[in-house]
Amino acid sequence: MPEQSRSPFRILLKPRITEKASASEGTRSSVVFEVPLDASKIEVRKAVEEAFNVDVHQVRTMIVRGKIKRRGRFIGKRSNYKKAIVTLAAGQDVDLFGTTV
Repeated sequence: MPEQSRSPFRILLKPRITEKASASEGTRSSVVFEVPLDASKIEVRKAVEEAFNVDVHQVRTMIVRGKIKRRGRFIGKRSNYKKAIVTLAAGQDVDLFGTTV
């Protein structure tokens, strides 16, 4: 059964803009995205290359476990999510905020 290709915007759910992700961006050109739990590294690579027209050097993924949170006497849990750290080829850049003129 052939695998159906998903749209890049169904793979790249949202960028994870954190202090740690921004600090690593200065040392190497990498971008962090939240992706579906069933997304593979190959799917993430193709989605980034297609959506931003860049060359991807490496993709690393990890599942981030949701935290236990309390609201008074009620206990809940945040959902797990998958995070993909995409390292771009030398000289490549992704403009997430549209600041390039």
